[in-house]
Amino acid sequence: MSTDRYTSPLSERYASKEMQYIFSQDMKFKTWRKLWIALAETEKELGLPITQEQIDELKAHAEDINYDVAKAREKEVRHDVMSHVYAYGVQCPKAKGIIHLGATSCYVGDNTDIIIMTEGLRLVRKKLINVIAELAKFADQYKALPTLAFTHFQPAQPTTVGKRASLWLNEFCMDLEDLEYVLSTMKLLGSKGTTGTQASFLELFDGDQEKIDQIDPMIAKKMGFEKCVPVSGQTYSRKVDTRVMNILAGIAASAHKMSNDIRLLQHLKEVEEPFEKSQIGSSAMAYKRNPMRSERIASLSRYVMIDALNPAITSATQWFERTLDDSANKRLSIAEGFLTIDGILDLCLNVVDGLVVYPKVIEKRLRSELPFMATENIMMDAVKAGGDRQELHERIRTLSMEAGKNVKVEGKDNNLLELIAADPAFNMTLEQLESCMEPSRYVGRSEIQVTNFLRDVVQPILDANKDVLGVKAEITV
Repeated sequence: MSTDRYTSPLSERYASKEMQYIFSQDMKFKTWRKLWIALAETEKELGLPITQEQIDELKAHAEDINYDVAKAREKEVRHDVMSHVYAYGVQCPKAKGIIHLGATSCYVGDNTDIIIMTEGLRLVRKKLINVIAELAKFADQYKALPTLAFTHFQPAQPTTVGKRASLWLNEFCMDLEDLEYVLSTMKLLGSKGTTGTQASFLELFDGDQEKIDQIDPMIAKKMGFEKCVPVSGQTYSRKVDTRVMNILAGIAASAHKMSNDIRLLQHLKEVEEPFEKSQIGSSAMAYKRNPMRSERIASLSRYVMIDALNPAITSATQWFERTLDDSANKRLSIAEGFLTIDGILDLCLNVVDGLVVYPKVIEKRLRSELPFMATENIMMDAVKAGGDRQELHERIRTLSMEAGKNVKVEGKDNNLLELIAADPAFNMTLEQLESCMEPSRYVGRSEIQVTNFLRDVVQPILDANKDVLGVKAEITV
């Protein structure tokens, strides 16, 4: 590791080796060479005077890229594609004259970008499905455990731990739907020429329209795609980058929401992210167990959400058939968006797989607030016993305010039940009131909602993707 120059934390700390390879120089330039081979093969098959010997020579050097030659050449000509055309030609003297024939720089640049983003989306999809699988296990395990719910972060009608997790899970399932749609729409640019008119191929094939129509489908098939874009300028529409980055930003938003909830729950000591035996929570306060993984998820997620603006603005500001002010931005924004979401999903896997739940703390907090939640039931029972609903509503409101004052001003325990038992308007004993305090009575359909959601929505996803399950994330630091 170089210590005397900037190195990206995405490669040093956050992103997996698998995602780093997808955005590596090797992946990029080997793909360029595969595209040049596909173009040469297609042109040969359509009748241009290209020999099998030339094709074989290109294939023999598809992997062993002579970076030193390409870098030296780029210093002279200031053009990355032509530098690599030259370097490939040095290795392939017989095929030198037919490399990149009829193509423009975007033939290798843009097609490679689409291929790399598609591979990146496939890896994101695999990790996202594994996050869904881990969350589904957690939601199922705790679907019946009552917990205090919050609206406005104020105590509200109880839910269950598993039902709350299903809210996180549902958002990730929505992200998967969006991802799979966009993945299904990914198309190669093909070989469209300088302004997208294929004029160079019209010249090469002496105006044979039928042969020219076959070029893009043949290249697409060779590169593992079904189709090329139907029309373009020199580049594919940069709106494709916007769609892709919006998918990553959506996943980041879901991860951020989950991580925020976990951080708040860890503050309440109800749920904790994993904390390793030798892990240090604070340099000053040795007792602390900071939710650093969830904090990192939130931090990185904000970066991805903001990064989605880059391709959106780039797409909006392209000039006519092509301009080059997209290139430097794309090199950063697309790669960093994918590397960052990769790190986020690894963190999500790690956190969800090791979540620790503290039922006793959860029950204690729930019971401290439950008398307030039970007032509607208590009032209905009192009405059944002959009380007046409107009078009882006012009495409960007054007593609730008094109990709330005891808790917040006096620092005492919640004594609402005692106050109600002492009020003759309710005609209920303390024992009768305490019998109403079973938490499971107040969680509504939480358990069955989780069961139905896991059965009807999540399990079909997992059943259809058994081949990608079992990913275990390794957190570098």
